[in-house]
Amino acid sequence: MQLNSSLKQSESFSLTTEPNPEDAEVDQEVVELPLNRPSLPASTSDGMSVYLGQRNNSLAFQKAEELQKTLLAHRHERQLIILQDFPDPDALSCAWAYQLIAQQYDIKCEIIYAGTLSHQENIALVKLTNLPAQRWTPQNIKSKDLSCYQGFVLIDNQGTTSQLLTAVQHSGIPLIAVIDHHSLQAELKSEFVDVRPYVRATATIFTQYLQAGLLALDSSISQHVKCATALMHGLRSDTNRLMQAQEEDFMAAAYLSRFYDAQLLNAILQANRSKRVMDVIERSLKNRIVQNNFSIAGVGYLRYDDRDAIPQAADFLVTEENVHTAVVYGIVHDEDDELEVVIGSLRTTKLTLDPDEFIKEAFGQDSTGRFFGGGRTSAGGFEIPMGFLSGSNENPAYAKMKWEVFDAQIKQKLLKLVNPKDNPIQSE
Repeated sequence: MQLNSSLKQSESFSLTTEPNPEDAEVDQEVVELPLNRPSLPASTSDGMSVYLGQRNNSLAFQKAEELQKTLLAHRHERQLIILQDFPDPDALSCAWAYQLIAQQYDIKCEIIYAGTLSHQENIALVKLTNLPAQRWTPQNIKSKDLSCYQGFVLIDNQGTTSQLLTAVQHSGIPLIAVIDHHSLQAELKSEFVDVRPYVRATATIFTQYLQAGLLALDSSISQHVKCATALMHGLRSDTNRLMQAQEEDFMAAAYLSRFYDAQLLNAILQANRSKRVMDVIERSLKNRIVQNNFSIAGVGYLRYDDRDAIPQAADFLVTEENVHTAVVYGIVHDEDDELEVVIGSLRTTKLTLDPDEFIKEAFGQDSTGRFFGGGRTSAGGFEIPMGFLSGSNENPAYAKMKWEVFDAQIKQKLLKLVNPKDNPIQSE
């Protein structure tokens, strides 16, 4: 059944957490919700073979039960949901799902991120669904009263890609839950941890929570329909339009198909690329070098608001003939904070290349042991602060020289793995 979109595209852009009067009110009486655990099929006659889907289902219900107990222990509290600085559809949709689940335990959550929404589909997702996410910069979080929060949650990240984590940790707020599908970045001291690197999307994990009974979706509730649509978009985005989906991802999509709004999802996907994004893609084509089926391109300086043009350029370059992996990077400048950071994205179609291992080996760690980047199946990214060398780009000659140094250093680190015999820094 196809549901009609209840939200017109002309509606105003909103990043607030104001309640929607059309949505059903949450019953303030907290009860433990029974989880719908189906009986699992018996194993084969040899007693050893168990289908992967069965094992995943068993783990999913186990994790759903653990999360329910964690939520019960924190009912009537207030929590922060921290996303990566530049959240994608997977992160945004899952944060919203957690917020709706937590409401049943009278837990109020605010979804926050430090960066910006610059990808046209992310902007459309938030605008057309009224997804309640807020931007908190590292500066304005200092003026926030964090004492009203009793815990924080990391979703689709493990804190390594958020500028807000340090301030929240310094305030003494405990980590309640980490739910992610990326490889484990560090040892996490959290009450609840559900990190499954073999799962293609965090949206799949949250859909399994819904199937287990943590939230009963109702197609007559507008907010539920919009959240299901967001989850479908997140799942579709992180599985490359389901082309890299596994059985559990398809099962999750099948479940969401009962509730999502196909017209609304189509409107989100029809968002057009901006001229700035097209310019960055053009730069990546002009500057790329190809070695051993790797396409590597530096795109120079970008505004903070155009950061998401980098992964879109990588998505484009990886489609070139005889290229299985693309890496695009640039220096992103935040004029408000006078900060600069090297940001890069990797996309690959090579099944034997692990983006997480590749990026960690190429760029290593900072002085605290924190990796500069990581990844998941077919995709990865990295962020390298420029520190003392940030800013002072008013002099074009200096800005050009600074870019050339960073460009050469990044290429050198990448080519050591791609082609150890090649050295972009040639001695006279």
